Amino acid sequence: MVRVFRNFLRSDAGAVTVDWVVLTASVVFMAAISFYQIRDSSGNMEEATASALAAEQASLFPE
Repeated sequence: MVRVFRNFLRSDAGAVTVDWVVLTASVVFMAAISFYQIRDSSGNMEEATASALAAEQASLFPE
């Protein structure tokens, strides 16, 4: 049993898999952060555009 455990600790067969898992997780995490930043910024842009259009409409078509 000790020999099997020692061989397990010396083996590096899964090291590449661990690297890919960490790399993939970091890419997914960065994509999620980017998505939320873009979503928040586009919401602010939408509000600014709506305000500008409302002001322009009020100046062109006064009631």
